[in-house]
Amino acid sequence: MEKIEQTPFTELPEALVEEMLSQSQNVGEKLYNSFMEIQKNKEEMRNRLKEEKILRNDADVGYPGIPTTCGVDGSYAVEKLLATDFAACAAVAIEGLTPPSEKRYWEKPHHKVSIHPEKHNPDTGTVLRGIMMEMELELAAKAPHDIVFLDGSLTTPLIYINQAINKILESGDSIMGKNLTENFENFLNSYKTILESSRTDKLWVSMPKYTTKRELGKELNWSSHYDDRAILTTILSPGEFTKPILLEEPQSPWHLKLPTGKIDKSFDDIIRRVHVLYYRPHSWTSVLRVEMAASIATNTSRIALLLQGLKYQCGTPGILEPYPLYMADRMVKHLGSAIPAFRQAATRRMTELHQGDVGEIFFSMHGFRTESGR
Repeated sequence: MEKIEQTPFTELPEALVEEMLSQSQNVGEKLYNSFMEIQKNKEEMRNRLKEEKILRNDADVGYPGIPTTCGVDGSYAVEKLLATDFAACAAVAIEGLTPPSEKRYWEKPHHKVSIHPEKHNPDTGTVLRGIMMEMELELAAKAPHDIVFLDGSLTTPLIYINQAINKILESGDSIMGKNLTENFENFLNSYKTILESSRTDKLWVSMPKYTTKRELGKELNWSSHYDDRAILTTILSPGEFTKPILLEEPQSPWHLKLPTGKIDKSFDDIIRRVHVLYYRPHSWTSVLRVEMAASIATNTSRIALLLQGLKYQCGTPGILEPYPLYMADRMVKHLGSAIPAFRQAATRRMTELHQGDVGEIFFSMHGFRTESGR
């Protein structure tokens, strides 16, 4: 559950707080009017979904055995020091609620981490995020579970890697650039495996918590104030899901930039066949957005297995996403707050090696701020 700081206004001027609270009241009124717009049209929207044969129930696809599941998530953090940057990224894979537990061999470790110094560069975070994506996808591809949940959209890795490659080509050699380049082939193989999901005994799906997509909204002329997930949370009853539909068409073709600078256009056709469905497993959960390969979306048996896994892993009120993703998210979120401890360990080692005045070491390793992300 989200925690709110008990004394959020301590350091703020009183007049500023009063004005912000006054403006918050106005924001609440505007949001309520927008919310009521959906409430008034709720039944009409629901009937339209039925007419278009988009609305379905999980009982219609059957109840297969409870699948084994795994969630993968990652994060990165950059601490800005006086002399250098302290860069770290990590990815973890967490098994879902048991039973059942995965009996097949699961290669260890179930995490990946990278910590190293970098020269001052405003693009360090962008490149580090690309390395984080490589780690996440490699863990996901190797997980032997029936269903592997990834955080974010299936298009996110392509976007992040492209941004990282562009920065590497602009700035030249760096430790992070070498790391990303060395693992690039593994990333390509893992990403294609996940996007195609051709193995019938395994499902890889992505579940973005925050989304602006409106595939259904545009098709059915819904209000543009809310995305599909927000509207469907109001419309769908527990156990209902929408027929898988294609992702929103991009404004330009999907492509992947290689470390050599060349363009790989093979991903455009694969990503254009990615589908999305929305599912509400229980009354205490919001609607889940699930992105998947066409091989999953067009197979009723695989859809049934996916829905069963989602329902089982979302069985705890208060956790609004599958349990393994929730746990992986909680773990990696602490990376940023742990960076000062890693820096302290590195500083201690430097003082052990240094024969002169250690004061200069403490100055050079002084941290100004930590930037983190997922």
